[in-house]
Amino acid sequence: MARGDGIHRTNARNMRLTAAKIGNVQQHNEREKESYVNQDIVPERTQLNVHFKQPTGSYAEMFQKLKEDGVISTRGLKEDAFLYGELVFDVNTAYFHNHGGYDFAKQFYTDAYKSAIEIVGGEQYILSAVMHADERNRAMSDALGQDVYHYHLHVVYIPIVEKQILWTKRCKDKSLVGTVKETIQQVSMSKKWDSKPALDENGEPILSAKGKPVLKKSYSVLQDNFFQYMRDAGYDDVERGERGSSEEHLTVTQFKVQQEQARLESIEDKIDRKKQTLEKYNEKIREQKGAAASFHEIDSIGKKTISGNISMTPQDAQFLKELAKEGIASRGLIGDLKNKVETLKHDVSVWKRKYEKLQEQTKDFMAALKRAPRKVKEFIQFMLHTEPEKPEQSGNRDMPRRKKCDMEL
Repeated sequence: MARGDGIHRTNARNMRLTAAKIGNVQQHNEREKESYVNQDIVPERTQLNVHFKQPTGSYAEMFQKLKEDGVISTRGLKEDAFLYGELVFDVNTAYFHNHGGYDFAKQFYTDAYKSAIEIVGGEQYILSAVMHADERNRAMSDALGQDVYHYHLHVVYIPIVEKQILWTKRCKDKSLVGTVKETIQQVSMSKKWDSKPALDENGEPILSAKGKPVLKKSYSVLQDNFFQYMRDAGYDDVERGERGSSEEHLTVTQFKVQQEQARLESIEDKIDRKKQTLEKYNEKIREQKGAAASFHEIDSIGKKTISGNISMTPQDAQFLKELAKEGIASRGLIGDLKNKVETLKHDVSVWKRKYEKLQEQTKDFMAALKRAPRKVKEFIQFMLHTEPEKPEQSGNRDMPRRKKCDMEL
């Protein structure tokens, strides 16, 4: 968004969505609601919204169809997992207004959608892509004395990573153990948006003072990719969305909000990692328990002779020996895994409480941001460009005079 300095900046946001929240997102994006909290939405202009990919059903139905067709896999995911993502591409309103408005915005977001396909990893994973042209920018409209609309693009997608499934020790053909059994397109928000190594101008990894690779947050990578794609597409009059400002350039209140948001995101990531680790241990335990499904195969090994002894082939005897060794080793492994599972459950519980506490601390700001995002952003931008108040001097009780600020469009 613009800071009032006349520079137009690209902005890309990624939101994580569960199955419980996707319905409300669909209603907003596809304009299925009868009324909206956002009073700047003009229903008469909804017909001007542009779909670069039209959904063929509800988002949930499309997800289920891809799952049933084997295009995606939800193997090992919990019910509250982030199954969907939403990319929102944006530039400040003045950028489109200065370039002619609606037609220019359509072309810009046509190119932006192409970048979304690359970022997501394929158009088959995109459920809907729609440019909104029906949201009025109240501040600019009032300032210019005419209706000005804010154009932006919503892209709802499924976060996919390629995952290789290996043959386990239970495979009868021992030569296959450890080799790739199949490759699936796994739904995974955390792995899709994991941090990437930061590279220098020569493409080499940047190392910390301790010699470890410096990681670049996925949000920063998203901003870089979107900006570079639009620059390559010929939009050379836009700049990259700003990186995080330092404390001295922020008001105290805004800095605290940013710090809380950063901590909130950090805790969310830690909870996700703990859940993933917990699921890995649970999966190993399920694999051990899954051996019971092969009991009937073991019972069928060997034939009883006339003397009452059991006769079996050398292959069957070798199989039983290996199975017995694996069973003994598994006893200790299962016990160890159960202890780790309990520890992880405790860790997840601790992080969850911290997460809920931070949510409580920032609920007023988040509620205001949800109810009137443009006003909140305008207020923040105004505060960022307002000189900090000086502490009152003893003996001088005059209120500080406010500087007159003009909005630069």
